[in-house]
Amino acid sequence: MTDFVVAIPARYAASRLPGKPLRLLGGEPLVLHVARRALAAGAREVWVAADDERIAAALHGCGVHVAMTSVDHASGTDRLAECATIAGWADDTIVVNLQGDEPFAPASGIRLVAELVRDSGAPMSTLAAPITDVDVLFDPNAVKLVTNHDGDALYFSRAPMPWPRDAFARDRSFLPDDDVWMRHIGIYGYRTGFLRQFAAMPQGRLEKVESLEQLRALEAGHRIAVALTPEPFPPGVDTPEDLARAEARVASRSH
Repeated sequence: MTDFVVAIPARYAASRLPGKPLRLLGGEPLVLHVARRALAAGAREVWVAADDERIAAALHGCGVHVAMTSVDHASGTDRLAECATIAGWADDTIVVNLQGDEPFAPASGIRLVAELVRDSGAPMSTLAAPITDVDVLFDPNAVKLVTNHDGDALYFSRAPMPWPRDAFARDRSFLPDDDVWMRHIGIYGYRTGFLRQFAAMPQGRLEKVESLEQLRALEAGHRIAVALTPEPFPPGVDTPEDLARAEARVASRSH
């Protein structure tokens, strides 16, 4: 069993879903569902990096630690770097960054990103899932990625990639049967020392163009190890429509 911790950034004032961590899902705050997924994965410690006392109150007694972090952080990574300092983790501690809007994250996927950091030698890791629907390939909200033979990320993009030139010249209504398209899943693993280093790096040129923070690491020459998720990783909750779909999922499970 890999020794790792989970850190969950939870920002109250989410732009597309204000108060997101405390929005109710199945009658309980969204952030509580995420915390339970982290606990189920077997992490040594689970921390929620919050920016509002109401989030801390919602988590009282559930078995996780809460770090009260600055409201001024520009990203979840910056918030987790402050959390690492508050928690006092050593530089070699493996940290899994589980987004605060992933109430259905599978425990096996959370463990896998920690194992990738342990086994790959890369300072950072993440997950992907196959793309089988052409609409997902063309959706800019679905981040695509390509990897090398060793499973390290070559690039992440909101654009369709790789581009099947000949097939799409004939018809773009379906994907060729090549099994090369992957959707990025926004969960990360790293050593604490690299988390601090990453948060301290200036924004990269490609990061600014694509609005994808992970490109900062690639542009600076760092490896990101990638594995396919061992179980389905349902979409997170970022909009009122996402929350309604998540509510329907919880309701179907209860029946």
